[in-house]
Amino acid sequence: MGAGWAPPPPGGHGPPATGRRGPGLGALVAIAVAIAMVASLLGSVGTYVLTKPSSSNDPSYSLGPLPTGATNRAPDSVAGVAARVLPSVVSLEVGNGSSTEGASGSGFLIKNGYVVTNNHVVSLAAQGGEIRIMFNNRKTTSARIVGRDPGSDLAVVKPEETFGTPEITLGNSDQVVVGDPVIAIGSPLGLTGTVTTGIVSSLNRPVIAGDDTGTSNEEPAYISAIQTDAAINPGNSGGPLVNSRGEVVGVNSAIATLSRSVNSQSGSIGLGFAIPVNQTRRVAEELISTGRAKRPKIGIVLDKDYRGQGVKIASEPAAGRQPVDAGGPADKAGLKAGDIILEIDGLTLQDGNELIALIRSKTPGSKITIKYQRDGQERTATLVVVAEDEPTPSPS
Repeated sequence: MGAGWAPPPPGGHGPPATGRRGPGLGALVAIAVAIAMVASLLGSVGTYVLTKPSSSNDPSYSLGPLPTGATNRAPDSVAGVAARVLPSVVSLEVGNGSSTEGASGSGFLIKNGYVVTNNHVVSLAAQGGEIRIMFNNRKTTSARIVGRDPGSDLAVVKPEETFGTPEITLGNSDQVVVGDPVIAIGSPLGLTGTVTTGIVSSLNRPVIAGDDTGTSNEEPAYISAIQTDAAINPGNSGGPLVNSRGEVVGVNSAIATLSRSVNSQSGSIGLGFAIPVNQTRRVAEELISTGRAKRPKIGIVLDKDYRGQGVKIASEPAAGRQPVDAGGPADKAGLKAGDIILEIDGLTLQDGNELIALIRSKTPGSKITIKYQRDGQERTATLVVVAEDEPTPSPS
């Protein structure tokens, strides 16, 4: 083949090669597995370190000191008024001598150790039952009925002891206006010393209230009520409704519910009704002085079937009684059978219940101005409210 060309030397006889060989396939696999295991272990350790719960307390941890400040409140605040009034409010537990019937309610202490409450709270005890009174200091004593008036749903009881309890201050309900702030205090559902707030929602609201057990034969109470949205529940009955000065302006007596008009055992829906304190003052004085309350009247019989504007005096005698009592207030003012009474003291009448409630709220001897219609002509008259000689079982 020419100079310099010759066959290759025979294999296996020369010196060994001098270069490095790489790791084998098995070694590579083993290394990869080891790296994966180490990475997994390191990841687990890191997660544990980041998420592990503290195994020790922090001695320096603090939420800071309690806020400082006095517990005294302004006298005209809700808390200030409540602090003054609560000691005069009591709770009543009433039984009729059996273990199956009972009633509970609230009341408040007035002059000379008497307690004012609702008639429907104590009526069960009228036939010899027991009344237990608990005062704000949780001391208890028995009490007796001094007098009660189903027609106004008011009653006065006398506890055996008063334990130095202060009497409450009575206000003037004629000075109450819609929108005034008020506070209701009592024992709803047995929770003594409960305070709720609201406003006066309406005045002269006609309400028929009284015993809601369905077992009483007493006449219903016709109330020209103060309406409030302060929460009133069963057990508040008889407790005071007070103004921002801590003066009683009403006696909590009834609630409206979604199931019935008044006195249902459902909870408050913001429609509570209180007897004006001016009526309460008069009735309480009469019950304490004579044992019964006078029943105001103007001496007319109403036409219950009339559905027009105002309230109509009956046109014919009913149950042996003339439409207008001879010599009575309406007769003296010139009213006659068939006249339609449109207003009392400027308040437009909606129905007969409202007229009855308004007259019941008046003091015998007080004057009222009536606008009425006769033969299509409007007229006015002034009447002097009088008292019945004896309470009657049905309103007139």
